Amino acid sequence: MRRHASDAEEAEIDMTPMLDIVFIMLIFFIVTASFVKEAGVEVSRPDAQTAVAQDKANILIAVTEKGEVWLQRRQIDPRAVRANVERLRAENPEGSVVIQADKNARVGLTTQVIDAVREAGVMDYVLATQEGQ
Repeated sequence: MRRHASDAEEAEIDMTPMLDIVFIMLIFFIVTASFVKEAGVEVSRPDAQTAVAQDKANILIAVTEKGEVWLQRRQIDPRAVRANVERLRAENPEGSVVIQADKNARVGLTTQVIDAVREAGVMDYVLATQEGQ
């Protein structure tokens, strides 16, 4: 009987190392996943014949027809664009800035946002458009 009981104990499989590997892989995929970022509001972008798809857009700024400025899904004051872009750029120095201005947005407000982005030290910003027909 004793020999039979010890064989049963030896036949058990320890699942701890496998669970450790699964959790490590899960953490790896969560950290390396790229999430779709949105500005927080839908804008009607103008058409452009020379539109080019932007692969990596980490900082999205939207300027609406109503004169609102949205950054990372929250509405902000246009005067706070510079500070927010500096903070986000410090977190991710390789990130690019995409400005999504509504085609009926005021040009003055869009220019103010572009100036704030440039004052934050970002010279590689993009103005989002739609591919023209």
